[in-house]
Amino acid sequence: MRALRFHDWGQDPVVDEIEEPVRGAGEVLVQVRAAALAHLDLTVASGTFGLKPPLPYTGGVEGSGVVVEADDLEPGTQVMLRGAGLGLLRGGTWQERVSVPRKAVTVVDAGVPAEVAATFFVPTTTAAVVLHDVAKLQPGEKVAVVGAAGAVGASVAQQARLAGAEVTGLVAREDQLALVPDGVTGVVLGAFDDRPFDLLIDTLGGDGLVGRSRWVRQGGRAVVIGYVAGTEVTIDLPSWLLDDVALLPVNMIRHERRARELAPALIERLAAGELSVAVESVPLADAVDAIARMRSGHVRGRAVLSF
Repeated sequence: MRALRFHDWGQDPVVDEIEEPVRGAGEVLVQVRAAALAHLDLTVASGTFGLKPPLPYTGGVEGSGVVVEADDLEPGTQVMLRGAGLGLLRGGTWQERVSVPRKAVTVVDAGVPAEVAATFFVPTTTAAVVLHDVAKLQPGEKVAVVGAAGAVGASVAQQARLAGAEVTGLVAREDQLALVPDGVTGVVLGAFDDRPFDLLIDTLGGDGLVGRSRWVRQGGRAVVIGYVAGTEVTIDLPSWLLDDVALLPVNMIRHERRARELAPALIERLAAGELSVAVESVPLADAVDAIARMRSGHVRGRAVLSF
């Protein structure tokens, strides 16, 4: 059985032949159809994260497939795989078959494509938590979404628009404008001198974060989701106090229970076509190239390993 595994921290994974999984008591044996390549996977693989599976380990914190054998699920049932330490404390979804604890399995409507079932959870639930639980979005507010061509940014933009906000989606390059969701004003990253926004949702992080927060009116909010442009930022406290913009962090590990509560309604919206998740399917042999393109921001939406 093929699996994509890391043999050392900070190194690219390799395709290995490994033994077939044996279903343990209370576990679900799943034929994996699609496995997400997530930025969390890359963070874990760096060796600098607080959670480390024993080496060598199979990556993959998310995936989807069909049930082969379970105590309470019919064979052939489509499921999403996430949680219970997958890809964090134990081998993950980057393999052809996997046996997982029942709590890591969520049944997904058979009409949802396997690639979407493998990838919808993080962008859609993150967007919902960010907008409604953290930012407390109000209808009519003006929202700037930085990184609106990415999976999370696009989902934030979609859900903010559906909630009645006026949304501007900011992207790094001209060619990414076509990836901004319908109904959202696409703009290449530049500068806004008149502080036109009530709320900034930032997926980039890095040194430019504080400057982007100054696009928000005094008393507004800037919510920080990601750090693909850098993990460190310096704040000059007197200037920050004068700017009067709240910087709000999003820790989705803490919000995991809330995300699972929101997931069923989001699956319904995906199945109905109200929401969409852009995915790029790649074969297992091209995984390392896809990971490199993820790091440089050249993957459309979310990358998914197809089996």
